[in-house]
Amino acid sequence: MATKLSETGAAAMRAAMIDSQLRTNDVIDPDVVAAMAAVPREAFVPAALSGVAYMDRAIALGDGRALNPPLVTGRLLVEAAVRPGMRVLLVGAATGYTAALLAKLGAEVHAVEERADLIEAARAAAGDPAIAWTQGPLAAGAPKAAPFDRIIVEGAVEALPDALLAQLAEGGRIVAARRDGSVSRLVHGVKAGGTVALRAFADMDVAPLPGFAAPKGFRF
Repeated sequence: MATKLSETGAAAMRAAMIDSQLRTNDVIDPDVVAAMAAVPREAFVPAALSGVAYMDRAIALGDGRALNPPLVTGRLLVEAAVRPGMRVLLVGAATGYTAALLAKLGAEVHAVEERADLIEAARAAAGDPAIAWTQGPLAAGAPKAAPFDRIIVEGAVEALPDALLAQLAEGGRIVAARRDGSVSRLVHGVKAGGTVALRAFADMDVAPLPGFAAPKGFRF
């Protein structure tokens, strides 16, 4: 059974995560590293699993959902290149860890999550009234708050719907993970001329998100 972390133990494991998982795998952006060093990941996992909060693994949240490994989140944030004041849509907020990191980076965060229990946990863990939370279908995004400078899809999907891509501002960037059979590939793209061309930049083990099934005959 996993044990609860002490404050000292959590700080030590957070430092180890940065040195052994992030810095050695291209997560070296100083702002992202500083945010991940400051936000207590153990506060965003089920209490019984706080002892494994900093391991290089996904953490199950029930009903097929999971919190991504720290490295996945770090790589997505680096590729998103979020800067203070940017309006960011986070799709698949789960327990709020990435939303808290984005707020620490100075973004105006709009976080979407379909499960009421996860939204409640995220609000409590993040404790940031500046984060706008939306409960609803993940693939719908937050159209009333669009357009966004960045869209981060925190999970592996088969397809990105046009309705979601339409919420990205011209010149804005989207990062996500594409499911290709048993493999998940991190992808990124910039909106130009109203379209987004996605390019893969890493193969990683990414937790799947519901509601993004590809139409028959679709190719990412």
